[in-house]
Formats: sequence, C-alpha cells, structure tokens
Amino acid sequence: MAWTGRCPDCGEWNTLVESVVPQKSTAAARKSVAAAPGKPIVLKDVVALETARYVTGIGELDRVLGGGVVPGSLVLLGGSPGIGKSTLTGMAMANLQAKGIETLYVSGEESAAQVRLRAERLGPAALEVRALAENSLETILGTIETEKPRVCVIDSIQTMHSGELTGAPGSVGQVRHAANSLAELAKRLDVAVVLVGHVTKEGSLAGPRVLEHLVDCVLQFEGERERTYRTLRAIKNRFGATSEVGVFEMRSGGLTEVTDPSARFVEEATGALGSVVLASMEGTRPVLVEVQALVSPSELEIPRRVVNGIDRNRLSMILAVLARHAGVGLGTSDVFVNVVGGVRVDEPGADLAVALAVVSAHRGQALSGSNGRPLACFGELGLTGDLRYVGHADRRVAESVKFGLDPVVGPRSTERLPGLAPCASVREAVRRAFEQGGQAAVA
Repeated sequence: MAWTGRCPDCGEWNTLVESVVPQKSTAAARKSVAAAPGKPIVLKDVVALETARYVTGIGELDRVLGGGVVPGSLVLLGGSPGIGKSTLTGMAMANLQAKGIETLYVSGEESAAQVRLRAERLGPAALEVRALAENSLETILGTIETEKPRVCVIDSIQTMHSGELTGAPGSVGQVRHAANSLAELAKRLDVAVVLVGHVTKEGSLAGPRVLEHLVDCVLQFEGERERTYRTLRAIKNRFGATSEVGVFEMRSGGLTEVTDPSARFVEEATGALGSVVLASMEGTRPVLVEVQALVSPSELEIPRRVVNGIDRNRLSMILAVLARHAGVGLGTSDVFVNVVGGVRVDEPGADLAVALAVVSAHRGQALSGSNGRPLACFGELGLTGDLRYVGHADRRVAESVKFGLDPVVGPRSTERLPGLAPCASVREAVRRAFEQGGQAAVA
C-alpha cells in the first residue's frame, strides 16, 4: 500500500479514505453469494415495545431529546470549543448516576484529574461518575463490555483511535470506524452512547457526514463564548420532534436552565432606534427575541451587509424587497443586523422583524406598541412584496400579549386573533408600524 493524496480515477484531492476490509475465509469464499430470502412482516402485526427513557433531570435537555435518553440510542452532540458541551454532559451524567443509573464518562482529550476538576464545579453527584481517560477504541469497547454502563459519553469522537487503521485520530476513516463500532456495541448491549463532536469554522459538524446518518439524534449546541446564553437545537431526532430548542445560561456553577427565555430577552429589549421584538417559534415553543439594525452611509464601493444570528443571503433578499416594494433604497448604505443574546433564528417568520428594524434605523424613528413597549412582529416576505402567513400565529400573538407587546404586526390570519395588527404587504406593515408616531393600530 502506498500513500497518495489524489484519486487516480476522478483526479480529486483528499478524497481517499482508509477502510478496514473484512477477510473472508476460504470456505466462505466458495459459498454462493445468494442468501436465503427473508420473510416480510405486516407492520400491524409487529408488537411495539414501550421503552422507558432515562430522564436526565435537565428539563431543557430532556425537552430537546423528546423526553429523555433512549436506551441503546446513539446521540451526537456538536458545538464549538468552550461552548459548554462537556459541562452539559457532565451535569446529565451526574443526575443519572444520582438516580442509580450506571454511567461512564470517556475522555480522550483530558486526564482523569482534569475531568475531576471540572466535575467539582458541578456538585458532589458529578464526582460519583466513573471516568476513563483513554483514546484507544479497542480499550474503550472492552471497558464498556466489562463495566456495562447504561449511559456512556465519548468526549470526543474525533480523539478516538483504532489500531486497525493507520490514519491519525480525527481522520475520516478513524472517525467513521469508531462511530460504527460504538453504534454496534450500543445496539447490542442496549447502552445509550453520547458522542461529543467538534464543529468546523463554518459552524457545521466536523467529520464525515455519515455520522449524522448513523446516529439516532443530532444536537447542536450554539452560542457565543462571550455571551452567557446557549441554545441546544435538535437537528435530527428519531425519537422526538426536530427543531426543538432548549435555552441555557452559563454561570460559574455550570449551565442553568432558562425555562422562560422570552422573559429574559424582553426584559433586555431596548426599544431604541432600529430595534423590534421578533415573535419566533423554536420547535413547539414561542420565543420573543430582540432584533437590532444599524444603517449608515457607506464609504465603500460595495456596501457592507453584516449579520449575526440570521442568514446573510436572507438579509440581501429582504433589502431587495424593501427597495422594490416599500420604497426604501439602501444601495449606498452599510446595513448591520444582530439578533441579541447570541441567538440564531433560521425560520422565515423573522423576515418582517428584520425589515422593520432596518427601516426604523434608516428613518431614525423608534417603533413601539400601544403602551410604549417595543414593537413585536413576525411574518415572511414574498418576492412580490406580500406578507405571507407563517405557522403558529396564535401562539406568537399570545406570547407577545402576555408581556404587553401588543398590537403585534403580522400577516393576515384565517381567524381573528386579539392583539394582531394584520397586514397584507410589506408596504402596509411599514406604514402601520410607523403611523401615529410609531404606534401600531389594530385594524
């Protein structure tokens, strides 16, 4: 075998992956490749077994998982360095161990002494968790076979190394082989395995994409290390709803659950120029977040478009719609948009909030509701300038009204919602938001 960096067939670089090829015995090689046919089963005749989940005791984590950790499942937890992945898993393992559920924490990045130092911050229960500082895959598999924990954390999957392959830890072949071996062991022994993974500079999960297809649940831990808020988002979940989100706050003693994130974000909302409150939906829960915008004359040939918390391409589309259908041209201005608190919003219902925040910053006029509180809004912008309906309008309006943020500027609904100022187009939404000195009126 010779090293090569370029595929001789397609000519692409860094696409060759080392894999373990199982050796067939001579007797097996003589056998026919045709296997005996299987017997299909009618689904209604299959007995569905109710599996009791392991409740971690962390409400926001259990919500995202769909009610707790499923025995025999494989969970991939990804996040940038220092975001709090090890803290979150350490807290969950401590709670499970306190309930008598045997746990094992495998660390391939730190020694057992370093793991203990972090566990001391999490309380006495965290010190009862069994730890193994090892990155040899064969040793880890043997330990799980012997100790038989009910829940095991591998921190991280990129540090695992198998002697069957010659690649370095973290290479595509090593990560894929380690994940497949752990998945087979998890299903066979009914052990719930949590794989901690790193992310790339672009924010996506590092390693081969096969990991996301192999595991049962993919959790993304997001936030900025300079900010205290963290969000846990389910990207894939075979045992629960996707797009579910949990909110945490990082403190000196670890992560603290934020059971009512809307109250935290609304309390910090400024209501100043270029500021509105977005009534968004995160999974099944409405969340109110502040969206801020800054517009200033550009000294560059190509004006800057800087965003934090939303998609940059989405901002470009919103600015084009405002210029074409609302008469707000910003072709010579720098535009900055930020979702306060380090929160990332991916839903299309954030379009109207971004548009109104930008127009408020451009005109130099603050927006507010009927009682002087910040203006709340939601809605998707169409390329034709219409304001399109988004899901769960009733929950969005009810959450805004609960905090006194009414009326809420949004798209027209099939049912009359108290507290909603319905609009058919972005031009009408801008007019209604700015009429009467920034006071929005209910139709």
